[in-house]
Amino acid sequence: MIAVLTGDIIHSSRVSPEKWLKSLTRILQSLGESPRYWEIFRGDSFQAEVSNPLDALQTSIKIKAAIKAIKGLDVRVAIGIGEKSYEATRITESNGSAYVHSGRKFDALDKEKINLGIQSPWNDFDKEMNLYLRLALIAMDNWTTNGANMVLLALEHQQMSQEELGKLVGIKQNTVSARLKRAYFAEILALIEMYREKLNLRL
Repeated sequence: MIAVLTGDIIHSSRVSPEKWLKSLTRILQSLGESPRYWEIFRGDSFQAEVSNPLDALQTSIKIKAAIKAIKGLDVRVAIGIGEKSYEATRITESNGSAYVHSGRKFDALDKEKINLGIQSPWNDFDKEMNLYLRLALIAMDNWTTNGANMVLLALEHQQMSQEELGKLVGIKQNTVSARLKRAYFAEILALIEMYREKLNLRL
């Protein structure tokens, strides 16, 4: 079992690609080499493989935080969980149920008017998780640039204290705390953990 993320940048035409390309690439590079494990194509679309599907939601939220940290931008991401039956030299040419699920969910996101969703082999899992994601998006879609940047830092440095996180960006601990609270970071962490627990029962 793997996870495949299919996504695109919302309102990408409003800003220069250099403003978001570096942030997106940095996160995707942590998943492996390109183009075998990730690829950016058609200018603002991307696909990536997450070898451990338990990490797929956190990776997707990192991507969202990185893009939301740039004023005026957002990202649409579909998580597909399943098998990889064929591995090509480019991820966009690989195949399997994980790819099919990711592609189908991505096509459905626009119709559903949401920008983060999941499709797996288990309908009951999908129904429950997609409801939680819809609720979480009420917060995540409204992250400020500062809030999104702080969420990204906190996810990438989970062992750091708020004081240490503040030093990374030159702000005080109480400002870090306020930004994370306004971004509902504690609830986001709880959602990631619940996703992992529920998915782990299926794998």
